[in-house]
Amino acid sequence: MRNSNVLIVNGSPRKKGNCHYLISSLIEGIKENNGTFDLINLQELKISPCDACESCIRNKPKGCIKHDDMTELYSKIENSDSIVFASPTYWFNVSAQTKLFIDRLYAIHESGLNEKNIGVILTYGDEDVFSSGGVNALRSFQDICNYVNARLVGIVHASADKAGEIQNNPAKLKEAYNLGKEIIIKR
Repeated sequence: MRNSNVLIVNGSPRKKGNCHYLISSLIEGIKENNGTFDLINLQELKISPCDACESCIRNKPKGCIKHDDMTELYSKIENSDSIVFASPTYWFNVSAQTKLFIDRLYAIHESGLNEKNIGVILTYGDEDVFSSGGVNALRSFQDICNYVNARLVGIVHASADKAGEIQNNPAKLKEAYNLGKEIIIKR
């Protein structure tokens, strides 16, 4: 029996932002359930936008023809059992870093995401998921999972305006911890 591997994609540009603390709790849950993880901080990478050239579809199985930091991520995505996306809400949807990553997933959407467990961590400044625009991001992840036949295992969404403010919300930290336990695929 092998350990389940979770790829955590952090789309927050802040090193000690609210996503960071929720991811830390998530990791505790993964470890407690004997899972392994790989954390990617998108802010540290150079990922170009998708040009909609369709080369990834025409030239199977080559994938995207662009060679940037996304190139080495494709194998990590395909080799993971589960993926957790973490992003703050900026302008009523996911961060630009997260959106670039998601758009570039198109090159491997059939092989990279199909049948995977997906988790989502989302933070926003407003008190309400609807007025903050967080609902748009959540809906995007639901649509993505539906399109690629992935299982949306859990969503942790939390209101936290100031960097690190989520540390004062033990209920949300516990939700992230529980998502870490639930995202593991039992083998």
